[in-house]
Parts: sequence; structure tokens; C-alpha cells
Amino acid sequence: MSFTDILAKRRAVNFFDHEKEVSDAEIRSIIEKAALTPSSFNLQPWNVMILRDSADKDKLRKLAMNQPKVTEAPVVLIVLADRNGWQEGHPTLEQNFKQMVAAGDMKPEQHDWFVGACQGLYGKDEATQQAFAVKNTGFFAMSLMYAAADAGLDTHPMDGFDHDGVREAFNIPERFWIPLLLCVGHFDQTKKLAPGKWRKKYEDIVVCFGD
Repeated sequence: MSFTDILAKRRAVNFFDHEKEVSDAEIRSIIEKAALTPSSFNLQPWNVMILRDSADKDKLRKLAMNQPKVTEAPVVLIVLADRNGWQEGHPTLEQNFKQMVAAGDMKPEQHDWFVGACQGLYGKDEATQQAFAVKNTGFFAMSLMYAAADAGLDTHPMDGFDHDGVREAFNIPERFWIPLLLCVGHFDQTKKLAPGKWRKKYEDIVVCFGD
């Protein structure tokens, strides 16, 4: 399937075939593909929790407006945005810097500069930290959906859930924001697939704020 086909045919499906499984290898593959997503200073402030257990999905469904898709989908990903991903000592930041040094893009003595630049750009206040984390994780989440579509899987991104309730129920640390839940599986072919929805045209998207 070409990327153009993925863009045109991908749907946020509401009904999943609960008898058709998604393998661990398939989930691993779409996450590894989505890991190629670009991010600010390559800080990659994203993580996912993979829910398969029926008890976990039952618990999540109660916190997600009791939406059936949460328990019908064989896999639900809790997508996490790390608001501390810019901080000195964060494992991803430090590994990223080591890789840049190894590649010759940075010198070891530039570590303090790099940390300061990250703090100035992404850590100066709570609003900046939130924007940094959620913006980049949004890129990653969209890549997950495209990778899933490329693998012949269907998905549904969800923001209709009790954010603090999910955090507490699954022991998610305070530094993470939860931009969305992502159901992954196969569309229930006994249901009717909704047609593609209206999208803005080029003329609607491009704007100018001149005098």
C-alpha cells in the first residue's frame, strides 16, 4: 500500500473484531516504525503502555466513557508524553547526546550547551514543557496509526477518557501527560465502515495575515 493509499483509506474505526488477534510481533513492528518519527532536538519524549489483559481493558473502559471499542480491540496503547524529556540526566537526552558525539555532530565539552539549549527551548515554564511533550508525542501517535495501516491493522485514537483516573489506575508517574489512547486491531467486517469524512481544501488551509 502506498503512502497516498494509507492517507486516503485509513479510518478511525469504531468496531473491532474481538476474535481476531494482533500479535506481539505486529505491535513491536508498528512501534519500531513509529520510532523513526522526528522530534525536537531528537529528544523523543514518548512512551507507550501496551494493554492486552481483559481486566486491564475493563478497568480502562470504565474510565473511557464505557466505550465498547476499548474491550473489543485486542490491544490498546496508552500513549504517554514525557514532560521531563528535556531535562539533564534524562536517559533519552543523555543517550541522544552520546550518539551525537559518536557521530561527530557534537563534542563532549558541548554537553552543558546542549542541556541549556534544551531547557531554554522546552523547559522554561509549565506551558512550554507541556507543549514540547504533547506536540512531539502527537507526531509519534500519528506515525503509529500510519504504521498500523501499512501493516493492515485498524486503529481508533481516543481522547474521551478520565485523564487523572487513567493515570491513577495504571500508576503513571506525574511527569507524563496522556494525549490519547489508541485501540489497535481489525475492523469488524459485520459492521458498516463509515465513509471518509469531509476535509478542508488547500484554499481553506492556506492563510495570510497581511495588512
